[in-house]
Amino acid sequence: MANLYTKVKKYLEANSKTVSEFDNNIRLQNDNDGNGDYIHTWNVDSLAKPTDEQIASYESSATTEESNNTIRRTRKTAYGDIGDQLDEIYKDIDAWKARIKSIKDANPKE
Repeated sequence: MANLYTKVKKYLEANSKTVSEFDNNIRLQNDNDGNGDYIHTWNVDSLAKPTDEQIASYESSATTEESNNTIRRTRKTAYGDIGDQLDEIYKDIDAWKARIKSIKDANPKE
């Protein structure tokens, strides 16, 4: 299940807003009462607070975004330092291509 933050971000983007709206206009909260996260404060100009149904409609795209972000972080770690990669390219570009391809194949995006 995707995080509420990501689903709200998707809602903002679908309504021509940016994630910067979170800075001072939106506050998510979790009261640790077993009910999970919810939108505590919503002060976005010219955009109504989303209903639970509207937020739920972004579950699939938010889950995909979170999965792809995890894969990007995994790939970045596996790729290693850019200086080392450039050295590897200089020494043997074919070996570098094969290594990068194996990382991408092992961590495909959705």
